[in-house]
Amino acid sequence: LGGSVTAGIVSARNRDINSGPYDNYIQTDAAINRGNSGGPLFNLDGDVIGINTAIISPSGTSVGIGFAVPSKTAVAVVEQLREFKEVRRGWLGVKIQQVTDDIGESLGVKPVRGALVAGIDEKGPAGPAGIQAGDVIVKFDGKDIKEMKELPRIVADTPVGKDVEVIIIRKGKEEKKIVRLARLEDSEKPVQANVKSTPAPEKPAVQKSLGLDLSGMTDELRKRYKIKDSIKGVVITGVDAASVAADKRLAAGSVLVQIEQEIVGSPADVQNRVDALKKAGKKTALLLVATAEGDMIFVALPLQ
Repeated sequence: LGGSVTAGIVSARNRDINSGPYDNYIQTDAAINRGNSGGPLFNLDGDVIGINTAIISPSGTSVGIGFAVPSKTAVAVVEQLREFKEVRRGWLGVKIQQVTDDIGESLGVKPVRGALVAGIDEKGPAGPAGIQAGDVIVKFDGKDIKEMKELPRIVADTPVGKDVEVIIIRKGKEEKKIVRLARLEDSEKPVQANVKSTPAPEKPAVQKSLGLDLSGMTDELRKRYKIKDSIKGVVITGVDAASVAADKRLAAGSVLVQIEQEIVGSPADVQNRVDALKKAGKKTALLLVATAEGDMIFVALPLQ
């Protein structure tokens, strides 16, 4: 058919359907069938509030779960296309992850909110501005960051070259940083920190702690797990399947770099740090873990 009109109810805003780093969809039960994508979503006053884009459906046709790009997002893109003939997005140069309850407790973030910086791109503007791994970004350009997924969208919508005030929490205290936003190139897509699982090897004689089999770094382990030379720390050679560490997707071949933001170089360092944290009454330990490829991720593990 050439076109169709349906009545729809908005079930949610800011819906994330894992289609990309800037997901911010309006969910509606208005029918979006083949050929309807790109059409307008109207409110009762006749205003265009969104651009119909996607559906979730096992059959490929509308079952009443549709998604529209908000008109506010579309207008910003249209304005950039008119002015620059292309879309220009802001770039901060950080790898981020969600601040969970246990990570928030370890970092002193109350209430739990923000985006945890797991890594810094050496070419990006965040590093020179003083932002470090372990910082939690809670406000960007005057906008509160309640969840991790909000940061990439807000950064992308901020003008390139603007000096932006960024509020971080570092060791439980708020600090202000000023970042001159760079431009996101095609090769620099927003990155969420992630740990990839790797097959478990034969277990050597190693020290156990936190549900992990730990070994000092050796040339043989670097070769076995293809760990980059730039990564220093304690190698995870096995994970107890019944431990919280397994639930957090830690895997053999990852490298434990820090505990509570202190560098560890041997299994003994890990145990000494764990013992000290227990003695201090801490319930969880915050670990910075590197994959063999060099990606960083924070993981909080219980000490009991």
